[in-house]
Order: sequence, then C-alpha cells, then structure tokens
Amino acid sequence: MGDVNGRPRRRYQSSVREESARRTRQAIVDAAGELFVERGYVVTSLAEIAVAAGVARPTVFTAFGSKPALLRQVLDQALAGDDAPVAVADRPWFRPVWDATTPGAALDAYADACVVIARRAALLFETVRRAADDAPEVAELWDTLQRNRRAGAEMVVRHVQTLGDLAPGLDTQTATDTLWIFNDPAHYAALTLQRGWSEDAFRRWLAGTMRRALLPG
Repeated sequence: MGDVNGRPRRRYQSSVREESARRTRQAIVDAAGELFVERGYVVTSLAEIAVAAGVARPTVFTAFGSKPALLRQVLDQALAGDDAPVAVADRPWFRPVWDATTPGAALDAYADACVVIARRAALLFETVRRAADDAPEVAELWDTLQRNRRAGAEMVVRHVQTLGDLAPGLDTQTATDTLWIFNDPAHYAALTLQRGWSEDAFRRWLAGTMRRALLPG
C-alpha cells in the first residue's frame, strides 16, 4: 500500500507496466523469428507478425520502428540467448573459452559456444542470407554478421596464442580466417539439421577440425 507522498504504489505500477511491455516485445520477437524462418523475411509483413504475436500492428511499429530493426533484434536475441544487454563474449556459457588453460581446451570450449549459438541462430542466418539478395537493408545486416563472426574468431585466436603456439607457418590472420570459416552456423544447419548428426557428434567434429587446422600436430 502507498500513500500520496511515499509513491510505492507508483513504483509498483511502473514495474508492472515495464514487465508487460517486455513480455509484449518478447512475443513480437518470438513471432517474427518464427515467421521469418518459415515464410522468409521479404514476404513477411509487420501486420502478419502482429497477428501472430496477438498485438496490434501499431504496437509492433512502436516497439521496434521498422522490420529491419525487428530482424536485428531477433538475431541479437538468437545470438545472445535473451534480451539482456550483455555481449556474447561476456555470457556465462562463453566463459569456459576464457577459463581454458591450454589452446586445445580453448578451442573445445569455443566449439561448444558455436553449437549454442548455431542451435538458436542457424536457420535465422540462412533466412538473412537469402533475403540479402532482395533487400539492401538486409544485405548490410548480412555483411555485419560476417564481420562480427570474423571479429569473434580473431578474439579467440588471439586468446589461444596467449596459451600456446599455433600450427607451424600459421599466422594470426590466416588462423582467424580459418576459424571464421568453421564458426559459420551453416555447418550446424547442414550436418545436424539436414544430415541428422547428433549435436554431440557435430560438437566433436567441430572441435577436432578446429584443433587440427590451428594447432601443432
């Protein structure tokens, strides 16, 4: 209970409104992610997303401003796991990469992180790749995704180098390019979703491939 001057009731009401707005935004993100993957980005409208989320179309526009902005939010949450403003590299599930004490252990942990990301984002990555040919704003987002994947690969390679040596003749940039190829969620989509590999089999393949490509034999 609150009084006129204490304002606890107002704080409570504000908290309720904020939680309601968060749930609405999440419903929109969930609906958009499903429709983008199922129908494609270009043909999916904000009105259809609103219907699937159970909200009015103006609510979608108010919450995100545009379809490209909504797609970016869908991707951000798929990569990170939720809407908290915490970078992927600072997430608890990425922590084993930094805690590793040998190059091999760091790459094993990175393979685990790649699986976590791909499980949530592989189909969305493919959706963005396909839409990039027809929507300039999505082409820009696709380029950003590629740059960010390579930046993540370089971050891991440099960490690996603090723990030990790379394979003979392999410099930082070549190692980064190599790891950038392997951290592509498309590999998960191809082997796990299309070919039916178990996640454990894929994880072991990915970790082993990264080790063989980057570390001394």
